[in-house]
Amino acid sequence: MIFLTLGLCFVVARLSFGVLGIHHLHSQDVLVSEANYLAESDPTTFSKNLSSCPGYSLHSLQESKIGLIAQLSLSGPPCNAFGTDFENLTIQVTYETDSRLRVRIADSGNKQFTIPESIIARPPPPTTSFTQSSDLVFNYESSPFSFWITRRSNPDAIPLFDTRLSSLPETPLAPVITDDTSTALDGFPLVFEDQYLQLTSALPLNTNIYGLGEVIASSGFRRNVASNGGSIQTLWARDIADPVDQNMYGNHPIYLEHRFNETTNEAQSHGVFLFSSSGADILLLTPPGASQSLIQYRMLGGVLDFYFFSGPSPHAVIEQYGALVGLPSWIPSWAFGFHLCRWGYVSLNETMQQVQAMRAAKIPLEVMWNDIDLYHAFRDFTSDPVSFPGDEMRAFIQELASNNQHYIPILDAAIPHPTNVTDVYDPYIRGHEMGTFIKNPDGSEYIGEVWPGYTVFPDWFASSTQGWWTESLKNWSDGGVEYSGIWLDMNEISSFCQGSCGTGADLSNTSVPFLLPGDTGAPVIDYPECYDALVFGPSGNLTINGTLTCTSNSTLSTLTKRGLGAGAEKGVNLNTPPYAIHNGAGDLSINTLATNATHAGGFVELDVHNMWGMMEEKATHLALQELQPGKRPVIIARSTFPSSGKWSGHWLGDNFSKWEYLYYNIQGILQFQIFQIPFVGADTCGFNGNTDEELCNRWMQLSAFVPFYRNHNERGALSQEPYRWNSVANASRTAIATRYTLLPYWTTLFANASLRGTPPVRALWYEFPTEPELFAVDKQFLVGGDILVTPVLTPNVSTVEGHFPGRGQVTWRDFYTHAAVNASNGTATLSAPLGHINVHIRGGSALLLHAMPGYTTTETRTGPFSLLVSLESTEHAFGTAYIDDGITNPPSESRDITFSATTNQLHISSDGNFNVEQTLQQITILGVNERPVKVSVSRENIENWQFMSGLQKLVISDVSIDLNSAQTVSW
Repeated sequence: MIFLTLGLCFVVARLSFGVLGIHHLHSQDVLVSEANYLAESDPTTFSKNLSSCPGYSLHSLQESKIGLIAQLSLSGPPCNAFGTDFENLTIQVTYETDSRLRVRIADSGNKQFTIPESIIARPPPPTTSFTQSSDLVFNYESSPFSFWITRRSNPDAIPLFDTRLSSLPETPLAPVITDDTSTALDGFPLVFEDQYLQLTSALPLNTNIYGLGEVIASSGFRRNVASNGGSIQTLWARDIADPVDQNMYGNHPIYLEHRFNETTNEAQSHGVFLFSSSGADILLLTPPGASQSLIQYRMLGGVLDFYFFSGPSPHAVIEQYGALVGLPSWIPSWAFGFHLCRWGYVSLNETMQQVQAMRAAKIPLEVMWNDIDLYHAFRDFTSDPVSFPGDEMRAFIQELASNNQHYIPILDAAIPHPTNVTDVYDPYIRGHEMGTFIKNPDGSEYIGEVWPGYTVFPDWFASSTQGWWTESLKNWSDGGVEYSGIWLDMNEISSFCQGSCGTGADLSNTSVPFLLPGDTGAPVIDYPECYDALVFGPSGNLTINGTLTCTSNSTLSTLTKRGLGAGAEKGVNLNTPPYAIHNGAGDLSINTLATNATHAGGFVELDVHNMWGMMEEKATHLALQELQPGKRPVIIARSTFPSSGKWSGHWLGDNFSKWEYLYYNIQGILQFQIFQIPFVGADTCGFNGNTDEELCNRWMQLSAFVPFYRNHNERGALSQEPYRWNSVANASRTAIATRYTLLPYWTTLFANASLRGTPPVRALWYEFPTEPELFAVDKQFLVGGDILVTPVLTPNVSTVEGHFPGRGQVTWRDFYTHAAVNASNGTATLSAPLGHINVHIRGGSALLLHAMPGYTTTETRTGPFSLLVSLESTEHAFGTAYIDDGITNPPSESRDITFSATTNQLHISSDGNFNVEQTLQQITILGVNERPVKVSVSRENIENWQFMSGLQKLVISDVSIDLNSAQTVSW
């Protein structure tokens, strides 16, 4: 572990300080400059107490066919708790669809910041009335004003959202989380101030809540509402190496709540989204002895713009959210291949060696990446002229392309500021001329510090920035880095100093203020919890001289938990708002831009900080659409925000080579399905620290069943390419072959995501919402509705316990052996030797597969298809497949194929304008009770078939079925 050496005096946090990021902040030091970092004093002495806040009263109500609009007036003297109270508010309620209801509360003068439509487009106002047909109903009390949302279909049920004081616990309350005084609750009135907004809703006791992120929650995918008082989700984008229970890279104020009625055996889900970019705390709490839980929003600015989604299934909630913020971008088929990267491939020769070594080991490699080693002097849009010369880069990338492989480089958020007048760096010169960079309050360029030294930062609100960004990307590609996609890092935004530290500084000093991992004085010494390098040496091998190197499987460590808006408002404290959210770094400007940094149009960083990453992703996507017309952009980014999935995918950040992080990446993937950013995955085998053979073996298998599959680790750590250990190589070959076999399934799931917002990866309870034993399960997951993945998440074991949903009414069959699982009590102990991951197919499914997985996805796609049908006990199965060319954006031609099996017959229907050249050559049908007398395809008898009675398995081989037309298979 690298310890803080500078800047600790500037870290003031409510919670204990966590492990800071290595990549790509990699810095544990915070340097502070006072230049242009203004310490503003409060214009008023704020009470910081809500007990005297009067709330608001509703009047001047006007109803319309789409909802209502009314005025809210302060009901008494202002309390000025953490800011200055607005006396007059406007509430607007809009029934936007049958399943979406909007409740917007804003200051009547429109002084507070709201997200512009130009940044995130919203659906237009409805032209049809849904006030009587919506399943969501807005109810209110006039004085003190409160509202609650109910279901029209179940009006007597507990409201979905309820701000009435009578529904909340009596106050004052001592700190609900005992070691956090900010969780003392002195009242629940609606508070709307220029620097503080608060709204509280009652929840069913210890309800099932999912989402609210980005976070690695110690409670798992299901959020902690009641245990030890509850939990706090802080919204403030932050460069930090995957901490537990703290704010991190992205911000998504949406939750999915699931309620189950044991008496009626009925279940329904709904969603709540607060459309705001404000820094915030969202508290999930259960006061001691209370009969209900609560959610409380504490915002540093903006407005209260809520959207409610009626579901009632979890899939429907997620789809309804996608219809609001934008559906995920189309993903090219090649992006589902295996990706390889490392911070530490220091030259083109070393990068090429990895490509060659992977092919020599016969481990498929689809995409080769480079980290910041690629750059000349760590500068964006460059390649080092000695270690990565442009002409040689072009030749290398074109050779990859000739082998159906691809290349993705990194692009950091910061643009280097030239060191002197003789330092010619075109991206800065052009950006400076065009006015594309964020400014200080006095209009000078804001200068922070990142990898290349002192840097400036693109301002996505400036009208010229999109053209400059596109031009820079074009010049980079023209210079030899002919990328297939882009990796956006450090876009929280990250900065190594506090404030505009380059103002008046010696710009020629380009050194970073800390040692890099692997340098003398900064060795990478951490290994997985049970591996002792002092005893067994640095190899990370599973055994040394026949002895297991993992010495324990029961003492795994647990990491320490712990309008223009403010740009135009007078008297607002930009740098230190009176309410201090639980930012894990302390001050809001630590490791990022100062909150008074100024954007075009007068916006200040305090209001728009959380959106910067999404805006960069949007700009990059639009640039790639222009530079690579007709192709689906591939962008992987770190900081995300609502609508990011419309532009990019995401990796789960700078994780650790620890067994607990193998587990944590499942909840991360499930979270981002809710957030409508489904193309997501973790750094396989871990990024920070040293992996070992067993952990990397298990991780390479698990990641083969998540959307984005990349192995990536840090500079100076143990090499972890999958060919490094024989057992990992073998496991990887098997797992990747299975992944490529399933490519038609993956591309179908992601087509459904892009067309409808349906989540490709799902928690078990999504498909089985009336089985409460599944509500907290997050050590397994479903790919689509038909593939159940049960990974090994602990060392030194050869079995794994798995849940098998359906309570005996669903047949689960092993994907590899096709044997049915005996799980009469809902669980089963499965054999899981090293190198094997348990995968099961659901009864009633029909999966189109690639019959001959190749070295790349292109080679795989040129081969024939096979079909796997798993009949349920009632002798039925159903499945669909979506096929297009895998490249065109948006798809111009596509084909939808439906497989429907009943007793002794399989019907194949086909619709679309895409011509499927490959034929279906093999059909495997599981659950066939009796040996067939004959088998036919479209009434022609087939001779080449085999029946295995023990597995109830019929295999029909050497057929050549055209998938462009209707077909019938009988047996």
